[in-house]
Amino acid sequence: MPRRQLGRHLRELRQESGLTIAEVARLIERGAGTVQRLETGTPHRIRLLDIEALCRVLHADRTMTEALMGLARQGNDRSWWHEYGDLIPEAFSVYIGLEAAAASSTSFSTIVPGLFQTPSYAEVMLRTAYPDNDSADISRRVQIRLHRQKLVTRTWRPLHVTELLDEHALHRIVGSPAIMSQQLRHLADLSTRDNIEVRVVPFSSALPLGEVVGPFGILDFKQDARGVSEPSTVHIEGFTGALYLEHAETVERYRMAHQALSRVALNPQQTRDLLRQAARRYAQ
Repeated sequence: MPRRQLGRHLRELRQESGLTIAEVARLIERGAGTVQRLETGTPHRIRLLDIEALCRVLHADRTMTEALMGLARQGNDRSWWHEYGDLIPEAFSVYIGLEAAAASSTSFSTIVPGLFQTPSYAEVMLRTAYPDNDSADISRRVQIRLHRQKLVTRTWRPLHVTELLDEHALHRIVGSPAIMSQQLRHLADLSTRDNIEVRVVPFSSALPLGEVVGPFGILDFKQDARGVSEPSTVHIEGFTGALYLEHAETVERYRMAHQALSRVALNPQQTRDLLRQAARRYAQ
């Protein structure tokens, strides 16, 4: 997965520069096949000198360069724990690039996920998570989160999202009752879109898996012109980092967990009714 992430960002940098693969290869004094394999995430091996040279000729900024060098160093790992600030700078989001390339997202959350957060809800979450950041940094983080939401609202190939939301998320007050009321109304409205399904897993469902399961997401990817797609990836957010899993058996276990939770979840209309009822209660 780090190799594919590395390749995707290298390809985007090259396309932004207006250069062809052959032109870039000449600039770094390597073969065109080497550059192409790096961009597709299928190199025989990754030379850090090549990545450094590519970042230089493609005018990558410092954060991007550090991130791509970190991805290159981790390029041989299959199940990958990305620790924030370790090799890859905290300001660079690995997940955002992965999410942007996905065709669909299937997830279980215990708070309203970033794709659906209002600016006020997101700001409270981010101020709590980054207490040492100044207002400008928090504002930048909020804008990044809001920019991600274009994936689900755009008219051309929007991201398809199937979201299971633990009922705790409706009762855990983030910021204030007014913020919660606005957030839950917004979530109910978004769930009317054809590409978004939101279903609440109610308290009454007990433990459908027989044990507590934490939040997780599964990303599935578009096929390329050859009918090939990247392997589905499970993403598990942690307090100090994120875990990325792509072994087929592991992904299937998480799909089965999502299906078990789906069987006890409220249907989409019941969920909208519950969200709007809770929003009215917070507004009182």
